[in-house]
Formats: sequence, C-alpha cells, structure tokens
Amino acid sequence: MNSLEKSQIRNKAPLILIVDDVVENVEILYAILKDHGFRFALAQNSEETYRAIEREVPDLILLDVMMPDEDGFQTAAKIRDQYPHSNISIIFITARARTEDKLRGFQAGGVDYITKPFEEEEVLARVKTHIELQQMRRKQEDLIAQLRGALDEVKQLRGIIPICARCKKIRDDRGFWRQVEQYISEHSEAEFSHDLCPHCMEEMYSDLINGSEK
Repeated sequence: MNSLEKSQIRNKAPLILIVDDVVENVEILYAILKDHGFRFALAQNSEETYRAIEREVPDLILLDVMMPDEDGFQTAAKIRDQYPHSNISIIFITARARTEDKLRGFQAGGVDYITKPFEEEEVLARVKTHIELQQMRRKQEDLIAQLRGALDEVKQLRGIIPICARCKKIRDDRGFWRQVEQYISEHSEAEFSHDLCPHCMEEMYSDLINGSEK
C-alpha cells in the first residue's frame, strides 16, 4: 500500500471490526456505537476476521473470546503475528472476568476487556478511548515520516556536488546547470538576500570607493 492509499484510508471514519457469532451481541454493540462516527465490518469466526482485515485493516477489533472455530486469544495472537506493524487495537468481549483470562488476553495482544452483559457507557468509553489513542499513534507515525522526509531532503545537500570552477553554477541530478541559490532553494527551505562582499565591492566600484576617500 502506497502513501496515497494510506492517507485516503486514514481520512475515513475509524473502522471497527465486530467479531461475534451471536447476532444479538452484534446488534447491541452496533446500536451503542452507530451514532458516533464509526464505520463497521462484521465477522462471525476467525476465518472471516482474517478476510475482513485483508480487505481493510481496522482501527479497532471488538473480539469475542468464545468463537466456533478457535478462541479469541488465538485469533488475536495470529493477527499480531501477521500484522506486526498495524497497531490494531483489540478489545476482548467476554462473559468471564477472571484474572487469568485477562492476563492471557493481554499476552495475546489485547488492549482492553468489555464484559457481558454490555453496559452502554462502558462500551462507548472504552471504544472511544482506544480509537483516540490509535489516532494519536497514527499522527505520530505521520509526523515521524515527515521528519524522515525532511532529513532525506537535507541529506541531498551532502556529499559531492558538481560545480563549475568558473561561473560556480551547480549541475543538478537531471544534468542541468543552475545558479547556486536556485539549487539550494529547491533542496532546502533556505531563502536568500543578495548583497556584495567587501572584495566584490572593491572590484566593481573601486573608482567610486577610491574617489570618495580622496
């Protein structure tokens, strides 16, 4: 996926993938979240989950622990292995709130738990919190990419630059000869103000200077 495609996806509303084979659970979660600016994808088992992620990587997955083919912990671990740099937030949905289950979920790559039966305020608060954290991480990634791009531009001015020994023009990457200030302006954010150094002033206006000294 190129940078344009990534930018287009990031400009869309956050995508939440709901993974649960119980229709009633899906309907409840959708009813709680539908009016808060999210997009939704649905899956009933792990295979459908993987296919949904292939179509578009979600910002957050609401993942039921008990599924017909494999449990949510196994699915989460596979997602982390297959998409190590995606930073998908995974919230487990479970009726069990035992400490050992929660520890297993965090070890599998989950970031939070929502317990059944659902409490509307709790679901909304947890989802919004992790969506906001995800968006902050994305902005940080974009900023890092911009900084790397700026460093790459700075590095273009390093190394050997072909320059004419007489007129001091610089040959660019396409073979064109350009004035020094034009070349630097195109490869950096530097701006120029023109003046004359004392040596050039002496050469160009020696008569005027010497005349004024008499």
